[in-house]
Amino acid sequence: MKHRGHEPSPLLFSDDDTDLDDVRETLGAVDAVEGLGSNVAATLSWAKSVTPPRSLAATWELLASVAARDVAAARVLEPHLDALAILGEAAREGIDVGVDPGGSWGVFAAEGPGMRLEARHEAGTWTLHGTKPWCSLAAHLDRALVTAWVDDERRQLFALDLRAPAVTARTGPWHARGLAGVVSAPIDVDAAVAHPVGEPGWYLRRPGFAHGGVGVAACWWGGALPLRDALHQAAASERADQLSRTHLGRADTALWAARAVLRDTATAFGAGGSASEGLRAARARTVVADAVETTLAEAAHALGPLPLVADEAHARRVADLHVYLRQHHGERDVARIGADVAAGAGAW
Repeated sequence: MKHRGHEPSPLLFSDDDTDLDDVRETLGAVDAVEGLGSNVAATLSWAKSVTPPRSLAATWELLASVAARDVAAARVLEPHLDALAILGEAAREGIDVGVDPGGSWGVFAAEGPGMRLEARHEAGTWTLHGTKPWCSLAAHLDRALVTAWVDDERRQLFALDLRAPAVTARTGPWHARGLAGVVSAPIDVDAAVAHPVGEPGWYLRRPGFAHGGVGVAACWWGGALPLRDALHQAAASERADQLSRTHLGRADTALWAARAVLRDTATAFGAGGSASEGLRAARARTVVADAVETTLAEAAHALGPLPLVADEAHARRVADLHVYLRQHHGERDVARIGADVAAGAGAW
């Protein structure tokens, strides 16, 4: 099965032709995956074979290009690459994580009401106890980087073997129509041995935390590109009217602006760390999320119900994007940006 998608180009996030050649080679392999996205085992097997790109811009290029082919496939690949990047960041800082980075990885850092994962340190060994929510693909992955509470105020990152008998991955509740195969349910942990990755708070303080957040936005952006293509096709048809061109113009402008922000963010991050990286990442994610929501709305208004009920690929892409985009917390994330700006952070 071949998957149509956008080839990586310097017009996206990366100006390094060498990095882009590596991305093109990786995408050549993904086009051969049977059941890309919908077949979790096959997609994970491919993800494990991916060599992480050498630059941040090329990583976002890869994620966007995979999402343009299949949103769910990008949703599988992104946390795996993020986990490898975190482990690499720890290694560069001289942190011994005590585990082999091989296999498939996830990153479980979300919290939820009524659920708490705690870490205990006894006789030189760390063990995890409790329940962690929103653990995507936990039943399929080999390992995960998991945050756990070490006291009432601090969390620490740990490498956890998800195949250990002390770890149980729940199968639900998961009634999703979008990203249906990427089950994100809790795990229950009963004194599972884990390996610390950095000191308490290191996970959130490191520069790569901001980088990973924008990597998710690159997936959203790439996932919306085929919707722009559908709008382009409608606006170029003989039956097109002024409204169809207006819908295309709005989506095109929004995605073009988001691409410019992603390129600028990649350049800024590539130049080195700064105290405002978190705010820059939040701004970029918000711009991209708004652009993708605009594109979804314009596609719905311009194309009507037919592709949502008669075109399986289009319908699945729309459903997947709606679920994936909810990793952006809308007005709450915007309020955090406003709070940082009001406090004097992030001068233009």
